[in-house]
Amino acid sequence: MDAFTALGDPTRRAIFEQLAERPRAVVELAGALPVSRPAISQHLKVLKQAHLVMDRPAGTRRIYRLDPDGVGALRADLERYWNKALAAYKEIVEHPTEEDR
Repeated sequence: MDAFTALGDPTRRAIFEQLAERPRAVVELAGALPVSRPAISQHLKVLKQAHLVMDRPAGTRRIYRLDPDGVGALRADLERYWNKALAAYKEIVEHPTEEDR
């Protein structure tokens, strides 16, 4: 699953936003969201497969945080789309056609 699809789910997006603040364990994420721990784990699995989060062991728990490489790739994609949109806007402003007016 790609990053955009993974973040299309509101619960996964909320988890992503929580992890953007700081690393957290599943139990802490579940305490902040109206979702069970097993459901949080499933959402984290999807986010991990999309390279948006990574984890590390901490005793019997796993601590999740954003994956800087995956988030960087997502940002690069967004910047590419943004740059295309700005270039198209510039073209319309500088060279309007009849239908643009």
